[in-house]
Amino acid sequence: MTAGARLARWNALPAEAAERELADACAARRWVVAVAAERPFDSFDSLVAAAERAFDCLAPEDWLEALAAHPRIGERADAGRQSARGERFSAGEQAGAADAPAAVATALAAGNRRYEARFGHTYVVCASGRSGEEMLALLERRLANEPAAELVVAAEEQRRITRLRLERLFGDRARRGSP
Repeated sequence: MTAGARLARWNALPAEAAERELADACAARRWVVAVAAERPFDSFDSLVAAAERAFDCLAPEDWLEALAAHPRIGERADAGRQSARGERFSAGEQAGAADAPAAVATALAAGNRRYEARFGHTYVVCASGRSGEEMLALLERRLANEPAAELVVAAEEQRRITRLRLERLFGDRARRGSP
């Protein structure tokens, strides 16, 4: 199915079904509702523009809602936090952590716990194409951030993840079979 056909199919879905599909890209309910409400989109670029506008209107509690849906780096998703497709997205994005040496995996698990204790939310990083070592180094650097600043960093990482997932759902990457 072409990108245009996927977008047209999604445009035609009832609101609730369209929102469920968008939630695979970003679990912030306010973002999902705002983007779905702008349908129909005539192009992938117009969908991305709406996604960006909606992201710009989110409050910290919305970002926290989105972050809460992510599994910890290096761990499988908890049942019920994401759809099966969302879980596949996470697994593909985190392939670098899954392939990391045992010492890096252990350090990521400990770092995840320190991060959550310090900031109160899951460590989220746009992991696509990154090694476990890179994700660990970023985690260690981000632990030095002040909590308010770190939430902004995490939200920007969510924005990047959302863009990649929208591409997988509706753009040319979906046609090429990207994870």
